[in-house]
Amino acid sequence: MTGERDVATGGRDTIYDELGVPSVVNATGTKTRIGGTLIREEALEAMNRAAEAFVRISDLQAAASERIAEATGAEAGYVTNGASSALTLAAAACIAGDDLGAMARLPDTEGVPDEIIVPRTHRNGYDHALRVAGAELVDVGGNDYHLGTGSENTELWEIEDAISEETAAVAYMEKPFTQPPLPDVCEVAHAHDVPVIVDAAAELPPTRNLSKYSEQGADLVAFSGGKAIRGPQSSGILAGRADLITSVARQHLDMHAAEAAYEPPEDLVAADELPGVPRQGIGRSMKVGKEELAGLVAALEAFIAEDDDAVLAEWHDRAARIAGALESVDGLETELANAGKTEAVTSVTVTVTDSAPVSATDIVHGLRQENPRVFVGADDLHLSQFTINPRCLPDEEVDYVVERIAANAESV
Repeated sequence: MTGERDVATGGRDTIYDELGVPSVVNATGTKTRIGGTLIREEALEAMNRAAEAFVRISDLQAAASERIAEATGAEAGYVTNGASSALTLAAAACIAGDDLGAMARLPDTEGVPDEIIVPRTHRNGYDHALRVAGAELVDVGGNDYHLGTGSENTELWEIEDAISEETAAVAYMEKPFTQPPLPDVCEVAHAHDVPVIVDAAAELPPTRNLSKYSEQGADLVAFSGGKAIRGPQSSGILAGRADLITSVARQHLDMHAAEAAYEPPEDLVAADELPGVPRQGIGRSMKVGKEELAGLVAALEAFIAEDDDAVLAEWHDRAARIAGALESVDGLETELANAGKTEAVTSVTVTVTDSAPVSATDIVHGLRQENPRVFVGADDLHLSQFTINPRCLPDEEVDYVVERIAANAESV
């Protein structure tokens, strides 16, 4: 079944139509695989203006660092090529520190501490970003809480017991339900002078989370720039300790420079403390363009200026509208719920009952075969459920999504 989405395109062809690629109606949220989110007008304007002239990237990163620090309350900040590269650069900074030789050798970590401790239930596919820098991940704890044995997944003493002379950092995946509490983990790590890296890529909104994790003691915090902030899809933010951000800059910026002419921004790179010009670092393949830098800064400023309560209320009302409309479809039951991956956004959980002629998997698969494709959340298909996240679904597309779900739920 092929649908039409004139309400979203005004009847005009999109660039994807010109390329022969189906566009997507996004009812699943800020998923990178379908383009993240729609970039803000402020960011687009800034990117277009940035494309009109040249700039020394290190100067632009230094200016961005100040703005990120102000927004997050951290000592310094850095614009990265997505949150994943923020994690790689964070690991590289914790491993190499201010050692130019170690920087030049990464991901070869021979002779330097390279272990990053991770609570076992924080392990995920994205922690590959830490290993890219040469880190060896050390699992601690178990899965007891989720198995219902009456024990916690990871005790603080297990983290402390794993710390050794080979420890470079502790990594923490921030979710509303993750344990042990971040402030406690930071206290244990800092007692041994070990930094803590927090993956908070998708933990916005609310805006207050920009500063929350640094306030709780995290040394480096990674955020996506292309999700809630609505900056360039390929952008990310790393906020944290000034010395670690300096290490990041030394491993990321283009260092193909003659020593006599090497004068990067002192506040960002601290070149006066170096014995010479750093080699091209592990971050060089993750470079950020002037357009992404300018766009991210503009988007961050616009994000901070938003009224959290108003935005969240709008999303909640949209979710309630969707849930109410789908309640009338035979075989479907709906419930408003927390999205599970952020503490702020209301989502719709749709359960496909035994009375339905099709399964949840059939519905999700059918929606994705259409043109335009319709994406809903598919993490809980094993529970006969799919989810609808309203944050990337404008009001004018709600009726279309409800219509297509109903059509696929009734097909045999």
